[in-house]
Amino acid sequence: MSLLQHAPTFDLAQATTVARNLYNIAAVAKHLPSERDQNFLLTTHSGDRFVLKIANSHEQRILLEAQNAVMSHLRERLTFCPWVVNASTGESITQIATEGGAHYVRLVTYIPGEPLATVKHSSGLLFDFGKKLGRLTRALEDFDHPAFHRNFHWDLAHGLKVIAEYETLVTQKDLKAEIVQCTSRIKQTLVARLADLPCSVIHGDTNDYNVIVENDKVVGLIDFGDMIHSYSVGELAVAIAYIVLDKSDPLTWAGEVVAGYVSERSLNENEIEVLWSFILLRLCMSICLAAHQLKQKPENEYLDISQRSIRDSLPRLLAIDPRVAADAFGHAIKRAMI
Repeated sequence: MSLLQHAPTFDLAQATTVARNLYNIAAVAKHLPSERDQNFLLTTHSGDRFVLKIANSHEQRILLEAQNAVMSHLRERLTFCPWVVNASTGESITQIATEGGAHYVRLVTYIPGEPLATVKHSSGLLFDFGKKLGRLTRALEDFDHPAFHRNFHWDLAHGLKVIAEYETLVTQKDLKAEIVQCTSRIKQTLVARLADLPCSVIHGDTNDYNVIVENDKVVGLIDFGDMIHSYSVGELAVAIAYIVLDKSDPLTWAGEVVAGYVSERSLNENEIEVLWSFILLRLCMSICLAAHQLKQKPENEYLDISQRSIRDSLPRLLAIDPRVAADAFGHAIKRAMI
């Protein structure tokens, strides 16, 4: 969490200089949102586009190497993930020094389209989203890296601990009461099943701003900074957590994602039973972590990007019994198998 205090602060002119010096690219730079690093969209005069990624000064090189390795692994198996562009020196990771510390720098390909968060959802789009997530899970089944076996605050495996640590920072009394209610229910339905859940390396942050859409299809999955070795079904849970926000019939929309997912990768009984609890866990974690992060960086709008929708949607989502959700997911799976 201390990473927020060491985020890079490059301006647009400095980003273009980095692109020119390290990658021999003459381009116009534009800020892209980020939690703890800096990302810039680079557009060349010929229209080619790249993403320049400047890492937090406290980021470990081994973790960036692991991210590069997984992008290389996925490039051979999937069509909707970016890949790394080497610097003029041939290096995939370079380093630049500033007064605030040294920062690792990478360049990755750009995937055109619109974030899933900004487009109208349809049944077909969400089915395709689930399908791409299922393919991603299968593609990562034979990948591992020691850097992803880490203690990370966004890992669902540590969700209850994270909530307990930061829920006191949530100032709205009603919201805090909802979080307490949610964690109590999660403890009843989730904890006993955790030991039997399959684990693998997952993207870990398939929120709707990291999913790129074009022509009602998912064409991109970006930002591999939150990758973690954790519960495999967590990939699906994180994705659905943002899909159900502001939905009047959340289980129907969630079911479309589940149906698409199981068309590529099956879910066992335990995964189906815990999925709704994981979805609620992610949303409660988001509220608590945002309260902590905004206390450190109140000017960073990205940190609060989903919070209003989560606060508005949580009461409606808490009203859904996990057993009802599991039944709905089971019906969606049966439809997908016909």
